[in-house]
Amino acid sequence: MTAAQLLPLAVAVPLLGAVTLALAGRLLPRLGCDILATAWASADVVLLAGLWHCSSRGTQVNWVGAWKPTGGEGVGIVLVGDRIGIGLALLITVLILAALLYAWRFFEEPPAGHRGTFPALILLFEAGMCGFALTGDLFNAFVFFELMGAVAYALTGYHVEDPRPLQGALTFGVINSLAAYCSLMGIALLYARTGELGMAQIGRHLAGHSADALIVVAFVLVLTGLLVKGAMAPFHFWLPDAHAVAPTPVCMLLSGVMVELGVYGAARVYWTLFSGPGGIPAHAMRDVLTSTGVVTALLGAVMCWQQRHIKRMLAFSTISHVGLFLVGISLLSPQGVTGTALYVAGHAGVKAALFALTGVLLDQHGSVDEHSLYGRARELRRSAGIMFVLGALALAGLPPFGTGLGKALTEHAAGEFLGWLPAVFVLTSAITGATVLRTAARVFTGAGGRPDATAGAQTRGDHEEPEVRDPGRPVPAPMLVVPALLLAGSLVLGLLPGPVTALTRAGQLFTSRAAYLAAVGLAPTNQPAMPVVTPVAPPVVWTGEGIALGLLSTILAAALAATALWGPALQGAAAHRLRGLAAAVTQRLVAPLRSLHSGRLGDNAVWLATGVAVLLVAFSTLVQP
Repeated sequence: MTAAQLLPLAVAVPLLGAVTLALAGRLLPRLGCDILATAWASADVVLLAGLWHCSSRGTQVNWVGAWKPTGGEGVGIVLVGDRIGIGLALLITVLILAALLYAWRFFEEPPAGHRGTFPALILLFEAGMCGFALTGDLFNAFVFFELMGAVAYALTGYHVEDPRPLQGALTFGVINSLAAYCSLMGIALLYARTGELGMAQIGRHLAGHSADALIVVAFVLVLTGLLVKGAMAPFHFWLPDAHAVAPTPVCMLLSGVMVELGVYGAARVYWTLFSGPGGIPAHAMRDVLTSTGVVTALLGAVMCWQQRHIKRMLAFSTISHVGLFLVGISLLSPQGVTGTALYVAGHAGVKAALFALTGVLLDQHGSVDEHSLYGRARELRRSAGIMFVLGALALAGLPPFGTGLGKALTEHAAGEFLGWLPAVFVLTSAITGATVLRTAARVFTGAGGRPDATAGAQTRGDHEEPEVRDPGRPVPAPMLVVPALLLAGSLVLGLLPGPVTALTRAGQLFTSRAAYLAAVGLAPTNQPAMPVVTPVAPPVVWTGEGIALGLLSTILAAALAATALWGPALQGAAAHRLRGLAAAVTQRLVAPLRSLHSGRLGDNAVWLATGVAVLLVAFSTLVQP
């Protein structure tokens, strides 16, 4: 069996595992269900690790059922495994395995007939995400994306006995379903124009026409569904509300890989379908996504700093980093893709670890409120506390973490496009890192003055429904081992040159539309069957510039955290003026931003419609027929 023939198994294995767990959960004890789910997830990790190794020899393509195109047209479904797609699927499976291991001792004992429900949903979630990462068919990408979304809604509202998760899941589901309808309409428009659903076939047909209003509208509609799932401003409002109520293992997956899939999908759809002569000009894509990425990064950072509900805080940090990922993709260069891919991988491990450590606080103290937890977790400072600090420093971009290396590579590529963009990377990384550092210092050491327990009541998290029913028990080993391994993985990613070398070549292939068409057998007639991609030497793993900017953002994060902790106690005219300036900024800038995040479903729907309108106007203005 060839590597290409194994591609369908990457989706079939978790699907079969989900069915097995759904049936076996009625018969097996909880330990048996946990072991079985871990075995299925481990099998998919091994399978995709093998496919990742084989992808070094070229893109793996599987026409399911051998329904290959005839004369450049066809109805078959194709799975395409290049290094970026397979690498993302491998990252998904690793985090799925981590979440399952973490959940071994996390939940209370489920009812006898439902012991396999949670792991079955997790494996079904894995199947949807892996399928989306590997498909080469636009309609099936939509199907996998909605399978992933439907399971995510169920997992967010897993604690059905509590109305808050149900409300969060409802908002999540409605907003993302509205976005899905947009994507479906965009796919229908493309099918009406080209008569094809395969990404490569659609791209080939569009290359023979000039861009017009239909193409612009179709592109924006398809992009909307992807960017809503990716939580780009102003499509991001559902994300903090969902993270605040979802079970901790689910938050690990939502922030670790699900929102990043939206960014990946936007990049894949653009380069495969719309980067040709009849698509969206590069300058339009670059200008719009760079602008929205910067706005998303800054807005997420500002809102992250304001939170005291730790899950919401980490959710806004994810939004901020998604903005940076969008900037990296918007550069439309192999260097931008390479840096962003590494940044995503490093961020996934760090953010999943931070959510896992937040789950430890919830397990031990029944709260995720920074103010209420002030000094209460001192007994965990040598375990969870140290890891929380390391996660904060990694978010800030400290070398040699993988997040720091991904940030360094991406901001270098961004700086070559616009000289001021690295400042955005430094500032947003510093603010998000500082917020987590501030929280770690308060919760695990009682540093700084005791915060006002009544301040910022709308972001409190001290009345959470416990996810365990034995508060005060010793912390189960998996709940500390899993985040430790995730942080170690991010550290290794920044130390080894192998991933950078592999992703440099992967970035070149990902941004080559001709190479993608050739891989699926649809190369234009005037081009060779397998176009040559000129090799580019991989960048130096760590440069002086990257280390300097990483250290700068880390030092700035430490300074901001220290100011938040001890600044209010400082005396003198200068300190008084700084506090006055901070109060003015909060009143004029931050307070209006916070008021926009009302959590109301109707408001979120209005922002969705507003975002679609803005994208339509922007692309219509920049695309000249």
